[in-house]
Amino acid sequence: MDRGQAAVALAEAYGRTSSSVGGTLSGTLATPLGSIPFMRSDSISDTLWGFSDLVPFFSLRWNAGVNNFMTYVTGDVPVGAYDSTRLSNMGIGHGAIDGGGGYTYFNPQTGHEFSAVGGFTYNFVNPATNYQNGVDFHLDMAASQFLSKQLFIGPVAYIYNQLSADRGSAPILGPIESRVFGVGPQIGYLFPVGTMQGALNLKAYFEFDSHDRASGFNTWLTFSISPAAPSAAAPPPSRAPMIYK
Repeated sequence: MDRGQAAVALAEAYGRTSSSVGGTLSGTLATPLGSIPFMRSDSISDTLWGFSDLVPFFSLRWNAGVNNFMTYVTGDVPVGAYDSTRLSNMGIGHGAIDGGGGYTYFNPQTGHEFSAVGGFTYNFVNPATNYQNGVDFHLDMAASQFLSKQLFIGPVAYIYNQLSADRGSAPILGPIESRVFGVGPQIGYLFPVGTMQGALNLKAYFEFDSHDRASGFNTWLTFSISPAAPSAAAPPPSRAPMIYK
């Protein structure tokens, strides 16, 4: 078994988010002339360009042949574009801490690779809303086939499930414990950056089976630089967990 490799990173993002909500209100209006039915439909939308929160990341990795292991600690520093009165935000408005571990199988002879990273997230209170999300479990998975030493493609998926209910919601709403699943394709490319290894990774997800949580499509483009691995066993970068809430 090789020696462990420690890594420290700080992630930041800039992008665009767009949200819209539509609804229909219907009822009956009582008047001296009798009841008059009515119906009104309306929608609101919001678009924002801005920076995300800061995400510090520490990991320790080691490997034994084709088997690679990782343990990590990460979190969220709430400095991104966030306004509790807006529909769209780039930041989440509160701090969070997350920890867990991962496994990667990579066979350089066949080009087969599979990764899974799971962890738990504790969310702090949002000071703008006095609301606190519950503790959640998340699992990110990806498989890929290397078409060359640099280019790989494959499927990706994730599971997000709350283990404890949110705090701060109205009692009439009952316990709020959100859940969502996502699946989609990925493509990646590895290239040298001086003595380091650069990686571009594009992933797209279709979300389904959501509960107490919005669902839709999302796309992630990631650029990372890491120490180059030995040429005999150079797996793609370990799948970093996402901060979901």
